[in-house]
Amino acid sequence: MLEARDGDAVVVHVVNYSPYNITIHWHGVLQRLSGWADGPSMVSQCPIRPGGATYTYRFNVTGQEGTLWWHAHVSFLRATVYGALLIRPGPDEPHYPFPTPYGEATLLLGEWWNASVVDVERQAMLTGGPPNNSVALTINGMPSGYELAVRHGEIYLLRLVNAALSYQLFFKVAGHAFTVVAADACYTDPYDTDVIVLAPGQTVDALMHANASPGRYYMAAQVYQSVANATYTTTTTGLLRYEHDAAAAAGMSMIMMPSMPAFKDSATAQDFYGRLTGLLRDGKPTVPLHVDTRMLVTYGLGIAPCMPTQTLCNRTRGSVAASMNNVSFQLPKAMSLLEARMRGNADGVYTRDFPDRPPVMFDFTNGSMSSNRSVMLTSKGTRGHPGVREPPAAPARLQLLRARAGRRQLQRTHRRALLQPRQPTAAQHRRRAGRWVGGHPLHGRQPRCVGHALPLGRSFAFRASHGVRGG
Repeated sequence: MLEARDGDAVVVHVVNYSPYNITIHWHGVLQRLSGWADGPSMVSQCPIRPGGATYTYRFNVTGQEGTLWWHAHVSFLRATVYGALLIRPGPDEPHYPFPTPYGEATLLLGEWWNASVVDVERQAMLTGGPPNNSVALTINGMPSGYELAVRHGEIYLLRLVNAALSYQLFFKVAGHAFTVVAADACYTDPYDTDVIVLAPGQTVDALMHANASPGRYYMAAQVYQSVANATYTTTTTGLLRYEHDAAAAAGMSMIMMPSMPAFKDSATAQDFYGRLTGLLRDGKPTVPLHVDTRMLVTYGLGIAPCMPTQTLCNRTRGSVAASMNNVSFQLPKAMSLLEARMRGNADGVYTRDFPDRPPVMFDFTNGSMSSNRSVMLTSKGTRGHPGVREPPAAPARLQLLRARAGRRQLQRTHRRALLQPRQPTAAQHRRRAGRWVGGHPLHGRQPRCVGHALPLGRSFAFRASHGVRGG
C-alpha cells in the first residue's frame, strides 16, 4: 500500500524480476502533464522487459483525495500485482469533509485462478471464446480467512477496491450499515446504505459504525452480473470481530452471514449507482455547461472471423470480439500510442477516424437482437455490430462527469432534458453492461491514454491538443 497527500510528488522505481513484460498503471490518478507515467503497456509506454529491467514513474497527485490503486497493466497480468494508493488531504485542507474515523481498513477485492493467468488468456485467444472464470474471489489476497478487528462504538473508514478483471461486486457486512463518502478519490454527498456495489476498477470509501452487539460477523463480496444468462455466481467471505469479546475471541460465538442480493439484482445496483453524486465544496469545479463535442459510444460483443493464429477457434461459429462503435481495438507493436503522437508519426500505430456514433442505429437495449446473427456477423475481422450482446461489466475509463444513466434507449432529446440537477460524480468508471450513459463533457486536460478490456478489443483513445487522452 502506498500513501501520499494531495499535492505530493510521487516517485516509484519499478524493477521487473518477473518472466513477463510488465508495466504499472496508476489507476485513476489524474496525470496532469505526465501522461508517460500513466502506465498502460503500448499505450503510454513500452513495457518493462523481464530480467531486472527498470522504469521510474514520476507524477504529482493534485486535486484528488481518497482511495485509488495501482496494478500491472499487460493483459491478464492485471490480476497478479496490485495494491492500494491512499491520497490523504493536503496541508491546505487537512481534514476530511466527514467525521474523522477511529480506524481504517483497506479491502482489495480480487480473483484467483488455479492456473497461470497468462495461460488462461492464451487459451481464450486460441479458442476465440471468453476466458475461463476464476475459481474464487479474494479479500486482500485470501479466498477466505481475512479478519478485521473493531472496537465497539467506534467509526471505521473502509476503503474498498474492486480489483477483479471483469465483474461488478456486491459487498456487505452482516448487521452493519455504511455511509458512502467517496468514490474514485472524489468525495460524494454522504448517503446511507447496507450494500456497496463496485464496478471493476472502482473504489468506494465508506464509514462503518461498529455499533452491533459484540460478536463475530461475516463480510461478503459477491459477483453481480446483469446479463440474462449469467452463470458465474461466487462469493467470498471475511470476518469482522469485535475486540474484548470473550466468546468471539474464543471462536465460540455464532457468526452471522449477511443477506446478499441476488446475483442478477439490477435494481439494487442501479439504486446504488444512481445515488452517487459529487460533494459540492467551495472553490472546486462544478458541472461545465458548454459542450464542444458530443459522442454516442456503444459497447458490446459481436462475432468476427477466426484469425489464422486462433488454431482452436471454431471457423463456423467465429470468434468473440468486443467493440466500441463497431470498431475493435488492437494494440500497436512498433511503439506506444503516446510515443507515436509525440513523434508526430501515427502511420501504422493509430488512425484518427474513430466514429462519433455507431454506423447502424437500432434498439441497443432490445435483447431479441442478440439472436440476430445477420446483425452480429461482419466480413471485417475487427468490426462487428455493437450492443447486440450484453457483455460482462467492464469500466469505461474516461475522465468525465456523468450527467445521466439508465437502462433505456438513449434519445437525442434526453441529452439536455434529463440532466441530473445535482452535482454529478467525477468518478472515472461507469459500468455499462447494456446501459446508456449520456451527455458526457470530457473533464480535465491531461496528456494520457488508457485502455481496458483489451484482449477482446474494447478501447479507444482521445488525442488532445496537449497529448493523448485515454478512453
